[in-house]
Amino acid sequence: MNVLVINCGSSSLKYQLINSDSEEVLAKGLCERIGIDGRLVYQKEGLDKEITEAPMPTHKEAIQMVLDALVNPKTGAVKSLAEIDAVGHRVVHGGEKFSDSVVITEEVIAQVEECNDLAPLHNPANIIGIRACQALMPNVPMVGVFDTAFHQTISKERYIYPIPYEYYKKYGISKYGAHGTSHEYVAYRVAEMMGKDIKDLKIVNCHLGQGASVCAIQNGKSVETSMGLTPLGGIPMGTRSGDLDPSVVTYIMKKENLTPQEIEDI
Repeated sequence: MNVLVINCGSSSLKYQLINSDSEEVLAKGLCERIGIDGRLVYQKEGLDKEITEAPMPTHKEAIQMVLDALVNPKTGAVKSLAEIDAVGHRVVHGGEKFSDSVVITEEVIAQVEECNDLAPLHNPANIIGIRACQALMPNVPMVGVFDTAFHQTISKERYIYPIPYEYYKKYGISKYGAHGTSHEYVAYRVAEMMGKDIKDLKIVNCHLGQGASVCAIQNGKSVETSMGLTPLGGIPMGTRSGDLDPSVVTYIMKKENLTPQEIEDI
């Protein structure tokens, strides 16, 4: 079974075509500068990278270029799109709605859109990628894999913030975490490399990149993580402050005479 995995950002798209039976990566690459000038990086397994500069006004054009590269007669990984059996989409924030991967339906998309405020830089781009794939491959099943799902096992006393409970009830303000797909994968790889059952291990994972988080994993389940309501919380990151004294935000707003929207854009 061949699965095309898509990870859409606001102006980029990473992809891999994987044979799920053998776990072989058949091809991989990325699209950069979507909506600007556009660049496709494509690499079939065993061959050198190919770089194509071409306009990509939207994610739909970017995904079309990926599909064209995958079926290219000379360097394509498959002979036709009929050989792609499913598409997997990384979705950053599923709130409390999703504790596992799901087949994407209109109802699922609507529920993801309800979480857009919690990941405004990520979720809208994820949905754009889903819509583009649906338009180009209407008969291929789409599956959403959520960064927050792995952390749904965190206990209530840890995910509820010490603020009035009504804000959780009214607005869902609580700790959701992120990078769950990474933390889960790394934990299982640790158990595999140690030759132990993951249910017998206590692991601290560090996901380090432009976005970064730490996760405590006990018996294969997330029990605590550094990220919170959104992917902005936790440890310091490349372009995100991580946790701050809450008064820092209002203090800057008063000193700089900023609106809530302006402080969000800093």
